[in-house]
Amino acid sequence: MANKPLILITNDDGINAPGLRKLISLVKHLGEIVVIASEHPMSGMAHAVTIQNPLRVRLIAEEQNYREYLTTGTPADNVKLGKHKLAGRLPNLVLSGINHGSNAAINIIYSGTMGAVLEGVIDRIPGIGFSLDDFSPHADFSHVDEYVVDITKKVLTDGLPKGVCLNVNFPVKNIEPLKGIKVCRQADARWVEEFEERKDPHGRTYYWLAGRFENGDIRNDTDEKALADNYVSVVPSHTDFTAHDHVNSIKFS
Repeated sequence: MANKPLILITNDDGINAPGLRKLISLVKHLGEIVVIASEHPMSGMAHAVTIQNPLRVRLIAEEQNYREYLTTGTPADNVKLGKHKLAGRLPNLVLSGINHGSNAAINIIYSGTMGAVLEGVIDRIPGIGFSLDDFSPHADFSHVDEYVVDITKKVLTDGLPKGVCLNVNFPVKNIEPLKGIKVCRQADARWVEEFEERKDPHGRTYYWLAGRFENGDIRNDTDEKALADNYVSVVPSHTDFTAHDHVNSIKFS
């Protein structure tokens, strides 16, 4: 098995999510597969890690070149567990998804899908986060097959620049076939948030996060524009948050 690339697969929608099952089915033939996924959905967990509670792990499936673990951890926890304990050796590639819902634009900040991939990047493991712009639990993934396989094979063969991963988003399925792939940048878009004030059956106040997604970035080279035009968007991403253009312009003396 050591001559096969080791692919660690996780997600943030939980072990039974159709998107995860789809991803496994598409790449299972490409190497030795270790799936490490959470028992409950972990959407919006970003790069959260578990430090106050023990992490529970259970092996739930095993066959030649394939193992599957169920955990109580977050997506980032699952990659950490894979790197240090469960995979047996350092993975050659981390795959996360296929997420039910877009992780384009500012969504990458909140995304457990991309949090898992960025955890791999810390140890220089190339990674790909796959997401579909459809939040339905019954989302149609039938149009993504060739792109998932081709992008994964490309990264396995050619690698990625040191410290870089890919944030890949697919448009929702429609009657027109996908037009192809655009490598682009993250759109300058955001969530305009609201907190709905509600009362529970005991009359106590609680709040429910709501809001709308607002994209004022009209430039043509963004992930949101690519998705709107029915292209697969691919954004190279990394863990360096430094605003390099301003390191020398901000002064305190």
